[in-house]
Amino acid sequence: MIDSSGSPYRDRKDAGRVLARKVSVYSGERPVVLGLPRGGVIVAGEIADGLGWDMDIIVTGKLRSPFNPELAFGAVDEEGRVYLDTKIVDELGISEEYIKKEKDSRLREVRSRIERFRRIKERIPLEGRVCVLVDDGIATGATMFSAIDAVHASNPDRIIVAIPGGPIDTIRKIERNDKVCEVICPVVPPLFYAVSQLYVDFGEVSDEEVAEVLRRFRTLKRTSM
Repeated sequence: MIDSSGSPYRDRKDAGRVLARKVSVYSGERPVVLGLPRGGVIVAGEIADGLGWDMDIIVTGKLRSPFNPELAFGAVDEEGRVYLDTKIVDELGISEEYIKKEKDSRLREVRSRIERFRRIKERIPLEGRVCVLVDDGIATGATMFSAIDAVHASNPDRIIVAIPGGPIDTIRKIERNDKVCEVICPVVPPLFYAVSQLYVDFGEVSDEEVAEVLRRFRTLKRTSM
């Protein structure tokens, strides 16, 4: 999988094709693949296309650390449920006032985005389904943990987390989550510094690209019923 640039994947579609082979064992169990916008939706769309699965999105908003917005100290889902990485919160001394302000700001953005996307594609009921949660990579895992909580609240049969790559400590943390049945992560770099290191092409994904993927999956396939 490693090319001459040292990056395991050419782009997000390539990562989706690799993950599709890994998760295909669930094809007989009516799975639904759930992408985290934006980049995770491209990966999830490739999985769903390749395997003939239903596809949907889970929208969460990263809570950005003060003075370092790239570092997530938590996340919020569209219902207002908040996941906090208490270790980061304590280490940075993030105040409750800052957490509330950031949560309210991000929640407004999450709800605006989900409203826009739901005009394109209705939500798939997740109760009793095998749910495969997909992102284009993982760092602190804050948005993924928030997504896990959101999906778990819908009473699925099982939750599988499938990601192209990430740091070993975060992967182990997800594996210890009792809401998750399996974590599939083909690439765990010995020195992880950013999700972008997994890709040759890690260009920014627009909301319109997410919308294009959703338009392809407006009708439930249910091929594995």
